[in-house]
Amino acid sequence: MNISEKTKCKVPFGTMSVEPEAIQLINTMLANKMLTNGKCVQEFENQFAKAFQQNYAVAVSSGTDAVTLALATLHDFGVPRGAKVIVPALTFIATANAVLNAGFQPKFIDVDRNTLNMNPYELEEAIDGETRAILVVHLMGNPAAMDKIKEIADKYDLFLIEDCAEAHGAMIGHKYVGSWGIMACYSLYAAHIVSSIEGGMVTTNHIECDKILRSLRNHGMEMQGSNWTFERVGYSSKMNELEAAIGLYNLKYHGATKMKRRINMLHLMREFKEKGFDKYFLILEEKPNTQISAHAFSIILKPNCPFTKTEFVKHLSDRGIDNRNLFYSIPTQCEAYKKYASNIYPEAEYCSNNGTHIGVHQDLTLNQLEYVIKSIEEFLYEKT
Repeated sequence: MNISEKTKCKVPFGTMSVEPEAIQLINTMLANKMLTNGKCVQEFENQFAKAFQQNYAVAVSSGTDAVTLALATLHDFGVPRGAKVIVPALTFIATANAVLNAGFQPKFIDVDRNTLNMNPYELEEAIDGETRAILVVHLMGNPAAMDKIKEIADKYDLFLIEDCAEAHGAMIGHKYVGSWGIMACYSLYAAHIVSSIEGGMVTTNHIECDKILRSLRNHGMEMQGSNWTFERVGYSSKMNELEAAIGLYNLKYHGATKMKRRINMLHLMREFKEKGFDKYFLILEEKPNTQISAHAFSIILKPNCPFTKTEFVKHLSDRGIDNRNLFYSIPTQCEAYKKYASNIYPEAEYCSNNGTHIGVHQDLTLNQLEYVIKSIEEFLYEKT
């Protein structure tokens, strides 16, 4: 195999489409010079709220800003700066960054390697007198244990916010994730099920949260009569009309996108079991009464594997299978957050040290998935 063959990406991690209707709308906007936050953003918000069964949706400039503004909203409810927000130790760094950006302290707890999500059995003992909120993440689109987490949040009168960045349309029973807390936050980055290329969305059923979020995203402004006033310290986090146009028509097809990703994910799940790969790898499994909204396909080496993660990842890359590290244990592996480590996080570290993830996006073909399986089969034949 020559170098060009080895480095060519045969199975990309993620793609997205810009629908023809969106392009037509963008061209109209460009001709009319209507580009900033306006009617298209409002329509995108309305349709997003409707799609995920919430009363309100507020469009912002990124998923990180979505979490930051949702948390910053808590100041209006009397939560002081410096209060603690419980966060899973294993997640994308943006989740933790948003806690600090909103003026709070992250309180990390470990995850369950079988779900990649916050371990609810460690949650209660992490709560102290300074804790005011729980920020739960549905990592890889896998629903967290919301029944237990909400029970604890209610018991201690804590605000519950959901980070659904990778979980558009994930379900527990007949209820979407994002419906359990006071607010839910979505990333609309290019690799996600609903995308505006860049962007984010906060959903809520609470009219006061909706009002505060709209103020926060625009420098803390509020309209009093015919004048703008500045009621709170805000951010500059607006979505523009061009992004909203892309997101609006991307949202229109999100059901089909979600279904195609699930088909790809379930195919890999079946193949891993039928081929015996589960002897060496831990992968997510759907719990009864839940539905994963497939963001990507995580693969974690089991203990005592006869090969290393480095060897496995190199093999994938050499075969042109795009892959990503399974994030980091933020309080122990990210230098800026080590001062917030209040415990050991063995599960988060294990997942990070031994995990990777590959794409299951809607544009992958069955042939590409079979190529992934054949490549892993080849690797295991060489190493075992």
